[in-house]
Amino acid sequence: MEDVRIIEIKASVFEDNNKEADELREYLRSKGVYLLNVMSSPGSGKTTTLSRVINLLKDEFKIAVMEADIDSDIDAKKIKEATGVESIQLHTGGMCHLDAGMTRQGIDNLDLNNVDLVILENVGNLVCPAEFDTGAIKSITILSVPEGADKPLKYPLMYSVCDVVLVNKIDVIPYFDFDLEECKRNVHMRNPNALVMPISAKNGDGIEVFVDWLRNEIHSLKG
Repeated sequence: MEDVRIIEIKASVFEDNNKEADELREYLRSKGVYLLNVMSSPGSGKTTTLSRVINLLKDEFKIAVMEADIDSDIDAKKIKEATGVESIQLHTGGMCHLDAGMTRQGIDNLDLNNVDLVILENVGNLVCPAEFDTGAIKSITILSVPEGADKPLKYPLMYSVCDVVLVNKIDVIPYFDFDLEECKRNVHMRNPNALVMPISAKNGDGIEVFVDWLRNEIHSLKG
């Protein structure tokens, strides 16, 4: 009896996606467009954080937002109302993440000749989005204080692939058993090069630090 053939589908899927992501990234670089991938768990404050960031940058850069969700267009409408920038909704058809192909479909619906920065708000999930390269120049994640300082230990891949970790809702630290320094140590255990920035999307504390980082990133891409 012949041996059963084993086909490593998952490896093949990732290899194909990584190739497509690299191609998309180079395409965006050639157009001078910065794509930022934003990930986090549901309720971390992604949309509120992005609204503050966009309002601080929209007079300097032309910005578009792609909101990914399994269903609904709630976040896209919120961003549009709060900032006035172009916002499109990407429905994933039940998928818990975006891959490079899905991201490319969203990009193809934007006028890249009139965009400097595209912000992709990924599906609220700490597992699947971390596995798929979207073709973004950089990826960030938002960790909110109520989630706990040990989150990076529970979801190692997410914190390994992110360039920046925004620790949101620092305004409520007095009401939670949350140690910011422990959180930083846990992040750096997974990713020594990650930048950790404490913020409050509610009152704006710390947002300027991240905005300065993103501004420099965009200028560096454009040379």
